[in-house]
Amino acid sequence: MANSSPAFATRLGFILAAAGSAVGVGNIWGFPTQAASNGGGAFLLVYLIMIVLLAYPMLVAEITIGRIRRQNPIEALRNLSSKPFLRGSGAIAGVIGLIVLSLILSFYAIVSGWLVSYMLAPLMVLIGQPETALWFTEFSVSRNITTMIFFMLLTVYVVRSGVNNGIERWSRRLMPLLFILLIGMSAYILTQDGAIQGLKMYLLPDFSTITDPNLIIRAMGQAFFSLSLGVCVMMTYGAYLSNSENIPKTAAWVAGIDTSVAFLAGLLILPAMFVAQSNGITIYADDGTLLSADTLVFTVLPAMFDALGYAGLFMSFGFFLLMVIAAITSSISMLEAPVNALREEANCDRSSGVWIIALIVTAISTTIIYNFELLFGAVITFSTVYMQPIMALVFGVMLTWVLRQNYLLKALKQGSPDIDKSLFWKVWPWYVKFICPILILLVIWRG
Repeated sequence: MANSSPAFATRLGFILAAAGSAVGVGNIWGFPTQAASNGGGAFLLVYLIMIVLLAYPMLVAEITIGRIRRQNPIEALRNLSSKPFLRGSGAIAGVIGLIVLSLILSFYAIVSGWLVSYMLAPLMVLIGQPETALWFTEFSVSRNITTMIFFMLLTVYVVRSGVNNGIERWSRRLMPLLFILLIGMSAYILTQDGAIQGLKMYLLPDFSTITDPNLIIRAMGQAFFSLSLGVCVMMTYGAYLSNSENIPKTAAWVAGIDTSVAFLAGLLILPAMFVAQSNGITIYADDGTLLSADTLVFTVLPAMFDALGYAGLFMSFGFFLLMVIAAITSSISMLEAPVNALREEANCDRSSGVWIIALIVTAISTTIIYNFELLFGAVITFSTVYMQPIMALVFGVMLTWVLRQNYLLKALKQGSPDIDKSLFWKVWPWYVKFICPILILLVIWRG
């Protein structure tokens, strides 16, 4: 290892940073859109089941791998075994995970650039620049590239400052602000005409649809995407976690905060859809499919804000500010993981590593923008719906099948000396070893 890993200064810093990685556009854009497209309450119910049965156990596994070795994901996975074949397989798995992560960040930067555009547009209207506001909200190559680069520069600014002065400091600032904005806007939307209809759709599941294979695989993909699993992020953050911390409890905090934000986002977005409908905006086609599903927050919600008149400008700014905050808390973790790997594997200083990875991701994003119809949806589906669950499965299998169980127990006992006497230790290793692989493969096969 060329450089020692940095570390979070406090437990709260780790929880907020890891939760910030999990809390992102996937929660506030992806989850409500998936819920609206897949039966509302039925999707919410299956999503919660997937968090408990699959995502949380895998989250514990990835954080544990990181803390055991305190190395970047390539080295951490390589050093789970002394056997040449397994060491090589571990290194390859780490490289693949980081490649998938870079693909996710490449489309994530594009979407986050859109969020920046829609945040700035109402400000342009308020200061008397309607032409600029129109440029920000119209789909164009120039707009997409400009705002994508701007968002990447924001991410670079935070990550270049390091773990304590960059990631931890900004996570502690932005996460509480995100909750305040989300709760406040949800409360406001629920007072509008039509909101109760959306609330019923969201909270009252149609149990006849919960066995739909397509719904199940999308709920699983959303759960893994939401918690940043299968892409080495939690492994990297685990390497920064103090030995005195209880991994299962800390992981439960991260999963709980992430799921709470997703749930609150649903309380905001689905009622807002029906508020828009009450204002004459069509949200569903005659066959019941959601219109503009992939661009819901860029079409239906702005139309709703427009219908609110002058107050809608401030609501629009507040909503998209919320989205940008969620986006940046995730993007900094997506950039940090490959940067730390490059820093350790190539003996590269942090600043150079940040710029190298950022330029690679920007180049991929630019390629997607110039081939949008062909690549955008394909990259999202490949990376989040399939590769994330598969790579999370690989990481969990390597931890429980490759690493000797006495080493695994020793690692977990560092933060919880009596964990060997707990129900968690009696269930979790075998659950991740046998049950999780079967469930993940079954869901993928059925889907």
